[in-house]
Amino acid sequence: MNTARVIEEIEFIKLPEVKKITGLGTTYIYEKAKEGKFPRQVKLGSRSVAWVKAEVQEWAKAQIEAARGQS
Repeated sequence: MNTARVIEEIEFIKLPEVKKITGLGTTYIYEKAKEGKFPRQVKLGSRSVAWVKAEVQEWAKAQIEAARGQS
């Protein structure tokens, strides 16, 4: 496995984009992440967090599949 390639493919997104992708509110996102039912944010700095875009998209895809009985 080429580690350099994996690192290049990681894209971090901030809360506004997470909300746009999921349609969820801030409180719900943080509560579900704490419960382990939503991807956890990654601490980027002392006052900065972001989410891995692929993880958020995978979560959204799973929600669609569950809603349509495809899980």
